[in-house]
Parts: sequence; structure tokens; C-alpha cells
Amino acid sequence: MITREIQLAAQIVGVPTPDHFTVAEAEVDGEVLVRTDQVGLAATYLELMRADCTIPVPAWQPGQRVGVAAIGTVVRSDNPELEVGDLVQSMTGWSEYSAGPAGSYLKLNRELFADPGYHLGQGPTAYYGMAEVAAVGEGDVVFVSGAAGGVGSLAGQIAKCLGAARVIGSAGGPAKADYLVNELGYDAAFDYHDGSAARRLKEFAPEGISVFFDVVGGEQYDAALQAARPGARFALCGSLSSQLGDASERFPQPDRTAAEAKGIELLPFSCHHTPDQIAAWREHFSSWLSQGRFVYPQTVVQGGIEDVPQAFLSLLQGSYRGNVSVRLS
Repeated sequence: MITREIQLAAQIVGVPTPDHFTVAEAEVDGEVLVRTDQVGLAATYLELMRADCTIPVPAWQPGQRVGVAAIGTVVRSDNPELEVGDLVQSMTGWSEYSAGPAGSYLKLNRELFADPGYHLGQGPTAYYGMAEVAAVGEGDVVFVSGAAGGVGSLAGQIAKCLGAARVIGSAGGPAKADYLVNELGYDAAFDYHDGSAARRLKEFAPEGISVFFDVVGGEQYDAALQAARPGARFALCGSLSSQLGDASERFPQPDRTAAEAKGIELLPFSCHHTPDQIAAWREHFSSWLSQGRFVYPQTVVQGGIEDVPQAFLSLLQGSYRGNVSVRLS
């Protein structure tokens, strides 16, 4: 079968543009044929599109389909484990149809969540980083940078559910900061464009923070260092403040000397969304949702496969809140 897909036209150097992507036709064939209903977007995809990619997995090459997480409906199957009409998740990326062995698709329970798009969120990363890496527990005072994004919007709520005494978030704009407090249950939030992050942290956490969940880096990392209590844990998930430039600029080395002087644990991590990590997240997520303790923040963009690259670029520009996906029409 011939399908349309998004391919990388050229590896990215500097600022990504629509010219880095192309809509192409490709043949798909396999034991199971799946119509893609929704594809997930994440800022981390940008790194995989770069010629000097630093993530320890193969970077996407020109002419290769891009994207990762997708949800779809089985339209043909030669394997009894999957039937026509089944809802499945895969890592098949940005295409209208995909095909492959039945084992490459995960059958989903349509009744588990109110919206199938919940399966496309960055919950495994947020849960692993907050629960396993930072080991948040009773009494912690937590600061989450980039808290209105896909990972941060979940990480702060996870901290509250794990018993944190206070959760503070930063976001890019006053409306997003209000959103964190009024809709996601953060105890306090601030617009990082509005003055000194260090000053705001001193205001909101006068006795210091014990956990920092960082997806931004840069000035907010420096502010967290100033606000940290001795022995604080820093779960370092990313550095969106410096996502342009060469590899050394995108991933600057954290100030380890200042951290060591305060006994701070620097805990850089990446989440590979293993079956165990996904299962741990879904178990707690579904429970917290049913208890009314959790809000799933998401932005769903409606469009065709040709609209996915622009939605991705808009995500990088901070145009959306929460976890972002494109529902294909």
C-alpha cells in the first residue's frame, strides 16, 4: 500500500524551518496494516533531526520518515493477536498508514482513558524523573522549570501526588503561569520573562527547595542553585533554553562546583519509555485520574499529515500547553 509520510528533507543546523521537511509517498507492507489516527509531538525530536545529534540513538537522515509515537486503528491483520478495529500504539512516526509485525504494535484498552491521546503523553518521562530519579516524597519543596510543557505539566502534579509539601513552576508567560496554579494545582508559579527567577524562588520558597526538576537549564538552573537547600536533588531532564546552536551550546555543562559545595545531587537522566516505565506511569496515572487528583493537560491539533511539521515548529516556539499531538483528519 502507498501512504503519505513526513520525511526529513535536510538535517537541521540552527533554526528549524518548514523547508527541513517534505511530504513523500512510501510503500508500507506487513503482517498488520494500521491507519494512523493521532501522532505525538515532543521537543526532543528536534535533537534527532540534527547532524550533530547528541542523543545515543541513530539520528534521522534526509529521506527518512520522522516522528515517533503514534496511535492508530488496525485495518488489516494476518495475526489473531490483533483484530480489525483494535486501537494500537506504535513508534511508527508521522505517516498516514503504517505496517509491520503484530509484535511492533501495542494493543490499547479503549476504556482506560477518556481520550486515546492520553497514551501519547510524556508521562513516562515525567514519572520516572520525579518518582525514581528525584525520589520525591513527603515534605519536599519542588521547583519545576518549563512547567507548562509536556513533561513539566505532568511532573508538578506527580510531585503533589507523591506527597510534596509545595510545588513551584516557571512558564513562558503570565497566562501559562496562571494556568499552572489555577488548573494544574501548582502552589505557585511565575513567568520567567518577568524579572529574576532567583528572586521569585526566594519569594515562593523562602526556606529553599529540596528538589529541582529541570527541562530548561540556563538561568533557571542557576536560580535553582541559589535556592537549593544543602543535599537537594536536581533531576536534569533537558535544556530547552539553549536548544539552538552547536551541541556544546545546547547542552552546557552544569555548574558542578557550586552544586558540590552545597552537597546537591546532580542527576541527569533520559527515559527510554521501556515497557516497565510505561506500565508504572499508566498504573499511577489511571489511579490518580479516577481519584480526581490529576488533570491531563493536552493540546490536540486537527489537520492532515502535511500539517504535522508546522504543528511541531509551533510547539518549539512555545505556542501550546501540555502534551501536544496532531489528530489526523
